[in-house]
Amino acid sequence: MYLSVVKHELDVLAIGAHRDDVELTCGGTLARLKRLGRRTGIVDLTQGEMGSRGSAATRADEAAKAAAILGVEVRENLALPDAGITNTPETRAALARIIRRLRPAVVIAPAPRGRHPDHRVAAQLIRDAVFVAGLAKVAPDVPAYRPRKVVHAIAYREDHVKPTFVVDISDDFETKLNAVRCYGSQFDGATQAGEVYPTGDPLYQVLRHQASHYGSLIRCRFGEPYYTHETMRVDDISTLEVSTF
Repeated sequence: MYLSVVKHELDVLAIGAHRDDVELTCGGTLARLKRLGRRTGIVDLTQGEMGSRGSAATRADEAAKAAAILGVEVRENLALPDAGITNTPETRAALARIIRRLRPAVVIAPAPRGRHPDHRVAAQLIRDAVFVAGLAKVAPDVPAYRPRKVVHAIAYREDHVKPTFVVDISDDFETKLNAVRCYGSQFDGATQAGEVYPTGDPLYQVLRHQASHYGSLIRCRFGEPYYTHETMRVDDISTLEVSTF
């Protein structure tokens, strides 16, 4: 049984495999949403205990500082094993419980493809958990609820699929970068991270270059790309933006 609930606690919930994934891929979007008065949240699936630099405790402190910069209403951690995320009935039910409690209208998930196994598995786990969250007989201790939409943040991974849309973060890029800089234990002095491939420049500069590239796709300074499996709807074709020439 699927229960449709009109009231949303959050407008958008971003879910990432690791602390810092959300900041890297959709931090500008969350900052923009905050500026527009929307309620946002973050769920990190793991604690980052397998990270090559720093510790889980350090990353927890960094995540709290980044969340404050982005202005999210809530940040939670599912404490799944780092470098060992699995998509099982148990993990789907655990994530579904959080989704039901936070009741987002829209969920942001990682890119469907990526070089880190946790990212690939997380993308499908999140889609499945969103579906399962609407099944009343799964984890019946929490009322069923299903978000309206799932979108995939494909920053640094648009090589395998063209973005469905790009969010203009021109006024929010510096906020995103400040949130990313909170993870000094991970990124200070680094040239790559997660799905961000090295170019020879410092990581923070690579993020600026990449955001500029995504922005150019919609003729603005900085952007963040997204992919949806479903086709986007347009009601009035005369209002379409992004000039062809």
